[in-house]
Amino acid sequence: MEFFIHFLFSYLSTVTFGVVTNVPRRVLNACGITGGIGWMIFWLTKNLESGQVFANFLGSVGIGLMSIYFSRKKKMPMIIFNIPSLVPLVPGGPAYQAVRSFVLGDYTTGSYFAIKVILTAGAIASGFMITGIVERIVKAFLDRTKSIDRTSY
Repeated sequence: MEFFIHFLFSYLSTVTFGVVTNVPRRVLNACGITGGIGWMIFWLTKNLESGQVFANFLGSVGIGLMSIYFSRKKKMPMIIFNIPSLVPLVPGGPAYQAVRSFVLGDYTTGSYFAIKVILTAGAIASGFMITGIVERIVKAFLDRTKSIDRTSY
């Protein structure tokens, strides 16, 4: 039951952010599915005690792969699926804690949370970068095999 609740709320948060940012209505469901899958990858990985940074990395890779799939299926840019789907993975709580700690003068705790936010954001960016590189490699390979098939006849 907990699995379903996590998927449902990550789906809803993604769709809601998509509505706020004026994502076309015909792709809101795909955005929600992408965000839900990204969060579930994050949640399952984090429950396996692998750490928040690695879980964010894998979640963003999942979002990137699903964005590639839906962008081809719906014939729309990937960023339409990427941006709303990131909402569940954004480290808002630690960012708030960092700012709060700095304001209260607790620089050690503030630095801890700030480093956590920076590492998490870096993991999310790295996940998207890896997904983009893999997409280009696969596309180049498929283009190369198609050109070889054409010249063999």
